Amino acid sequence: MNLQNPKKFKLLIDQAHEVALNVLRPISRKYDKAEHAYPKELDMLASVVDGMNAGSEGMNAGAAVNKRGDTSNKNGVNMSTALSIIEMCYGDTGLLLSMPRQGLGNSAIAAVANEEQLTRFEGTWAAMAITEPGCGSDSAAIRTTATKDGDDYILNGEKIFVTSGERADSVVVWATLDKSLGRAAIKSFVVLKGTPGMKVERLEHKLGIKASDTAAISFVDCRVPAANLLGNADIDVAKGFAGVMETFDNTRPLVAAMAIGCSKASLERIKEIFKDQLDTDYGTPYLQTSHIAAQIYRMEAEWEAARLLMLKAAWMADNRKPNSREASIAKAKAGRIANEITLKCVELASSAGYSETELLEKWARDSKILDIFEGTQQIQQLIIARRELGKSSSELK
Repeated sequence: MNLQNPKKFKLLIDQAHEVALNVLRPISRKYDKAEHAYPKELDMLASVVDGMNAGSEGMNAGAAVNKRGDTSNKNGVNMSTALSIIEMCYGDTGLLLSMPRQGLGNSAIAAVANEEQLTRFEGTWAAMAITEPGCGSDSAAIRTTATKDGDDYILNGEKIFVTSGERADSVVVWATLDKSLGRAAIKSFVVLKGTPGMKVERLEHKLGIKASDTAAISFVDCRVPAANLLGNADIDVAKGFAGVMETFDNTRPLVAAMAIGCSKASLERIKEIFKDQLDTDYGTPYLQTSHIAAQIYRMEAEWEAARLLMLKAAWMADNRKPNSREASIAKAKAGRIANEITLKCVELASSAGYSETELLEKWARDSKILDIFEGTQQIQQLIIARRELGKSSSELK
């Protein structure tokens, strides 16, 4: 089992690392303080990313899977995206989430769109609208409705915590075609910015990732073309929620990568601060090291475990292998250890860790959302338990 990064992605990873250090880090504090201000510096950077994506594998949050029918064993766009995200979040997580045309809604399009839709929505910047008031991590409890009317669907409901909800070109909205049929009737719709009936109600003030706009959006008699329903419009009760859940199988490894990148930044900075107490060759037995060194070594081990779990989930997505269990394991592990590492690094650095002279306190604030969105710890553990025990969602709640 080769655990090294694929050689073909070396240039991409190196470029992303340089961007993190030379573009994102220098403006990180600026946009943390100027909440909701659009980072104009990202426009030029987005053009560079578009150029990389114009090849084959690049950095594309859409994380398109292998073409239908392709059975080759490969490291593809899911893997390259995850490795790029690690480096970009090493720079700044909020700015990564603000990148034009790299929205999480692109992952929904890549996961469930048909071939015509993949072509039609290529190049769009799509936000993803799932969460509702009173409906947090339980995506199956969605109450936003989509009613068929001729060649259109009419959407009614409210979505909250929509990342890039104001800035994106379109929003992928999850809505139910028939509440009585439960989760099987939930479908995804691409709603273009400016569509009558869709309104950004407010932007949230947040603990972290302040550079990213997080919107609450209402839909009142919002008319959307039926052609914008992603994938198959038929309701398959036997298949249930599987179609839209494929979205999470793509995005959860990417959120894990964000957590790994953010915690990598904290871990490297704390190692630099305490470099005189660390054995760079790891030759000193663990029980003979200082208490600070032992804590740093333990965090490194947890971080490496999370990284490997994420790589496995991303590889499985690239090769169209069912990865719901692995995606949830990776997301749960990475989200938890990112919180632990970033907060511990603030603690170990003492006054420097709590001060704005360092980015350690910012990374700690940014990391919290990475354990929450795309499914909390509790939801991930529930999914893992269902997969391990072979239980359905109705059998294990």
